[in-house]
Amino acid sequence: MDNAGYTTLTRQSGLMREMRVVANNIANMATTGFRQEGLIFSEHVKRVENGPSLSMATGNVRNTSIMQGALTRTNGRFDLAIEGEGFFMVETSRGERLTRAGSFTPNAEGDLVTPNGFRVLDAGGAPVFVPPDAANIGISADGTISDDGRPLGKIGLYRPADPNGMIREDGVMFRADGGVEPVEAGQILQGFLESSNVDPISQIARMIEVQRAYEMGQKFLEAEDERIRTAVKTFIR
Repeated sequence: MDNAGYTTLTRQSGLMREMRVVANNIANMATTGFRQEGLIFSEHVKRVENGPSLSMATGNVRNTSIMQGALTRTNGRFDLAIEGEGFFMVETSRGERLTRAGSFTPNAEGDLVTPNGFRVLDAGGAPVFVPPDAANIGISADGTISDDGRPLGKIGLYRPADPNGMIREDGVMFRADGGVEPVEAGQILQGFLESSNVDPISQIARMIEVQRAYEMGQKFLEAEDERIRTAVKTFIR
C-alpha cells in the first residue's frame, strides 16, 4: 500500500471514532446531566526522502462541552441542578467522580446518594447526611441544606483543575486525574434537573457529514485497490 492509502486509512479510522462519539451524543439527548462530546483531529506531517511529505490525520482527543443544559422543574426535594459552572462530587467504588446529574435521594442510612447508590459529597469532601426525621428540607443556592431553617450541611461544587483532562467513565460521570478545586460562582437550584446539553440538529447534521466523508474515503480505497490489482495483472502477463 502506498502513502496515499495509509493516509486515507488513518482518516477513516478517525472518522469511525467520531461517528461513535456523535452517535453516543444523539443516544443521550434525553439523559439528565449528559455532556456533549466532540472529537479533535490532529495532523502529523513527516518529510519523506526523494518524495512529497507524508501527512497522517488522527482523531484521538475527545472534547467535552461545558455549555449549560436546559433546566427542568421537577419540584423534587432532592432534585438539584447547577446553574453556571461546577460539578457535584460523588463517591464511587473506583474513587471520587464529577457529575452534573443531580437526581438524588437519601438512602436507608440517611446519606444522599445517586440512583446508583453513590454517596454525594459535601464542601469538605464528606458524605452528605440527611436526618431521617427531617421534614422540611430546604437547599439554598450555595448548597446549604437546612431543616426548618436549621443548617445540616453544605453540598459541594467542584471543577477539574485541568478542564481538558476530564475523562468520561460513564454517561454522566467524569474522572479528574489532575485534581479538583472548589467552585464559588455556581448556584444550586432545588426542585430542578439539568437536561442534556446535546444540540440534536447539529449532531445529526454532523453525523451526515461524517458518513459522507467516510463513504468518499471508502470509494478512494476501493479505487486504489482496483488500480493495484490491474497493475499486478499487467505486470505478471
